[in-house]
Amino acid sequence: MFDKLRSAFSNAAKSFGEKELKEKDIEDILFELEIALMESDVSVEVIDSVKSDLKEKLIGSKVDKDGIEKFVKDSLISNISTLFDNAGTYDLFGKIDEKKSQNQPFLILFLGINGTGKTTSLAKMAHLLQQKKYSVVVAAADTFRAGAIEQLREHTNRLNLKLVAQNYNSDPAAVARDAVLYAKSHKTDCVLIDTAGRMQTSENLMQQIEKITKVVNPDMKIFVGDSLAGNDTVNQAREFFNYTKFDASILTKSDADARGGAALSIVKVTSTPVLYVGVGQEYPDLKPFDKEIFLETVFGSLDDVDLKKESTVEPTTEPEPTPEPIVEPTTEPEPTPEPIVEPTPEPEPIVEPTVEPTPEVSSDDPFDGINDDDIATYSDLFDEPPPENDNEASKLGKKIREWIENGRLKPGETKDEDVHKHDKEEKPEKKRGRFGFLRK
Repeated sequence: MFDKLRSAFSNAAKSFGEKELKEKDIEDILFELEIALMESDVSVEVIDSVKSDLKEKLIGSKVDKDGIEKFVKDSLISNISTLFDNAGTYDLFGKIDEKKSQNQPFLILFLGINGTGKTTSLAKMAHLLQQKKYSVVVAAADTFRAGAIEQLREHTNRLNLKLVAQNYNSDPAAVARDAVLYAKSHKTDCVLIDTAGRMQTSENLMQQIEKITKVVNPDMKIFVGDSLAGNDTVNQAREFFNYTKFDASILTKSDADARGGAALSIVKVTSTPVLYVGVGQEYPDLKPFDKEIFLETVFGSLDDVDLKKESTVEPTTEPEPTPEPIVEPTTEPEPTPEPIVEPTPEPEPIVEPTVEPTPEVSSDDPFDGINDDDIATYSDLFDEPPPENDNEASKLGKKIREWIENGRLKPGETKDEDVHKHDKEEKPEKKRGRFGFLRK
């Protein structure tokens, strides 16, 4: 891994050791370093930071010629280490436990374009959470890509997880909301929401992400990027971050990444940590990103380097003991469906286009049969806040059904007045209701 990045930094250190530390020589070597880093998919922001830091330390310094190579190497390590430290950390399991103590599910929204391994990374995350003894429900909110629901169902069947889905072309925000209602009513710890892969330049599709965010208010948003896509992955991360501030990243295919610049660049341009890296095709092949392992891979041993011993990701110390006893059962998918979670075979009915998907969810849904426009209109007219629990949701659903049966009257209207108004008044413009949906 990271052969090009390693070579770029190593060659720069050696070049400084072979020349006098005059400003022109420094500029020449820094220029060569800049070209090498660009070829390693390092972003301009990172390159400028590395160059200015090195130049400041080298010009006017009194370093022994024999020690200059080590001096440059240590300076580079310090610069890269600080870059990762500035992105901060994310205590995933601590935050899940905090929501669990409040009897609320922890919602994770997965973002990224098609082909980056987003759905597979979601499945790997679900497996990881299972190993940590958290209960998980998955929302198939990618209702656009052909085969997306089937792909996710295959993963949930293997992991014996509950899948909440609707038909293709359904409203992704409604699917996400159904999954949250299911999680609340079944005391599920985590909801993982898959979304349609969309190009970062597609404004309409990016707005769909914003709508899902407004409807379910996820606790965490994870960007999934392909390490092998290099600077394109960095551009995707930058655009997604501009539209919806995500909390951390997962980089897939890191085991095959010869250049290594994506991790550095995404951390720099978004100021958010890389949480995990994908290193294979199996469910356990999702490893916590570790700053020191990254630096050792690029620069070699860090024994004689003064580094702050800070882990870039909070849970990095936990995964090592847990995979060993639990990984083996994951390679035998057949026995897993028997002991775990809910054995009800709901996935098959959901695929049928003519049958309302996820019958269990619809039967538990207090808004079953009520469209989103009516929910939004009623909530706006009567100043009803979003329900905080199943009991409130059930009461609100009952009120809305009675209101619909009575002809959708406004506060203070009678049926006669309503008929008279409909004869005279024109329909108002569409407005956006309390739940984020367009209403009449």
